[in-house]
Amino acid sequence: MVSFLIVAIKIIFLLGFLIFIHELGHYTVAKLCKIKVNEFALGFGPVILSKQGKETKYQLRLIPLGGFVSMEGEDSRSDEDRAFNKASIAKRIAIVAAGGLVNIIFAIILYFGTQSVIGNNISTKISNLFPEYAAETVGILPGDEIIKINGKRVRKQSDINKAVDNSKGEELTILINRNGSKLEFKTKPTGVNYKDPGLYLKAQDNTTIAGFDSSIKIDEQGLKRGDKIIAINGIDVENDVSKMSEVLQGENEKNTFKFTVKRKNEEIDVDIIPANKTRYQLGVELAKADKNLANNIYYAFFDTGDFAFSIVENLKMLFSGEIKTRDLMGPVGISTVVAESNGFQDFLYIMALISLSLGVTNLLPFPPLDGGKIVLLIIEAIRRKPLQEKHEIGIQMIGFVLMIMLSIYVTYNDIFRIFE
Repeated sequence: MVSFLIVAIKIIFLLGFLIFIHELGHYTVAKLCKIKVNEFALGFGPVILSKQGKETKYQLRLIPLGGFVSMEGEDSRSDEDRAFNKASIAKRIAIVAAGGLVNIIFAIILYFGTQSVIGNNISTKISNLFPEYAAETVGILPGDEIIKINGKRVRKQSDINKAVDNSKGEELTILINRNGSKLEFKTKPTGVNYKDPGLYLKAQDNTTIAGFDSSIKIDEQGLKRGDKIIAINGIDVENDVSKMSEVLQGENEKNTFKFTVKRKNEEIDVDIIPANKTRYQLGVELAKADKNLANNIYYAFFDTGDFAFSIVENLKMLFSGEIKTRDLMGPVGISTVVAESNGFQDFLYIMALISLSLGVTNLLPFPPLDGGKIVLLIIEAIRRKPLQEKHEIGIQMIGFVLMIMLSIYVTYNDIFRIFE
């Protein structure tokens, strides 16, 4: 009972807080632009608390999964001087965009702050070399610091990994710093064959399946989300991801693996054929960065940049079909992720990720999202006159219906993932 209450508090606080700052963004910019705000509500459904301010009614409602700011002249045009529809287009765009921007800014600040405190960073300085791999064969030495790859500056381990992965085995030009001298090496990364089961696991030390790589389609071979992998080919791997990887990469003439999984308290055997892939490596082990405030801030700055732009990459993958719509999450799915968060650090990371997703998604150019409203305002600026109110309402209603249909679909998938 206590654990349930803790989970409920975590979910309500996270979603409620992110929605609150979103609506506060709209409210604050509206007030700065001298727009009359009739209501500021956190939540939906029956009113729990209500207070009438000088001109704005403030409300707390029962269901903490939403909120709204109601401005004069927003939903229907008004002749009042301080109405939303009477403001300049620039002011209206600023008000509409404020909610999403606040979520994005909050996510960046939270992630940067968390990374600055943690400080477990890996430098670009080589501490060790693997025999017969690309780096050793061309004369790169321990103590060398990798500065650039193919002319592009690298500042952290992920930059090096990305450059090597993207090479697809083609020759790389590597600039290193050796005791203050700049040296250049050309080498082809070493290809390492491996077996990819195409599984996403719930956590580092948890062999429960959280999802599948859609390009490999392992789920079509009989595994399901929520299955807990307890053995492969009769070898116990339960909650031991490194052992699981070791078994998969071991000798296997048939390239077929018998996965034993626990599904609803029943043990089931499923034969799986993993995908044969090749990863490319320089064969270097990188040293840990010194743990001090300056270093922490340095690495946090670039990590935060990657974090902020990761949502853009995910959107590209969604529209290109690499990520399927069935993998989208709504409030139910988000609640499940929050409930499974492990520790305060994990909770803060999830909060930052959800805030970033909420902000960017809300600014997409589709009605009735804020981004769709901005598009209508831009059209109004180009036409130099607003759309007819009935047309604007019609566009918003079509978008609203489509959004409701998508929400039902996403919620169904969220619930299905819980019980499958």
